[in-house]
Amino acid sequence: MTAGEEERALVAQIEGHLLLAATREEGRRAAARLANRVGWLTAAQRADLEGYFEAEYLGLARTSWRRTSERGEQLRREYETRYRSLRQRLLACFLLTCALLAATVLLTLTA
Repeated sequence: MTAGEEERALVAQIEGHLLLAATREEGRRAAARLANRVGWLTAAQRADLEGYFEAEYLGLARTSWRRTSERGEQLRREYETRYRSLRQRLLACFLLTCALLAATVLLTLTA
């Protein structure tokens, strides 16, 4: 692995940790808001509810991230295939144009 690849991998890993930490904090805040709406809970019940809600929140976020990543990969493959096809067509048109120009020049010179 080159130094540039290592740096990109490290930055991606740090971004992942920051995203996970931010999502956990969002889950904690959402769990606290939910528990505040249910005023009759005991402290233990409140802690259980908050823990469960936070875990569910994080699980849903991970599922969403996975789906987004899979869709991104699918789109990348589709666009790469389309780009490759267009590039081949462009090359074929360019070569055909060159051949036609060469034939025209040869015909003009021999006439």
